Amino acid sequence: MKALDSEWRTSSRSGGNGACVEVRYADHAIQVRDTRDRQGPVLGFGPAQWIGFVEDVKASTFDG
Repeated sequence: MKALDSEWRTSSRSGGNGACVEVRYADHAIQVRDTRDRQGPVLGFGPAQWIGFVEDVKASTFDG
């Protein structure tokens, strides 16, 4: 996995259909936005929250 930087990134597994999210690291937070609404809201998460989320997804324990 590449380290996040200030560039918006989409998963290489997204399929290119626009039904995904983009992430970046900016303002000391991991930011997430909807690819279909790039001018819409941006969610921000602290590094510990993001790491926990990614670990849960990888372990298939994420329950939304």
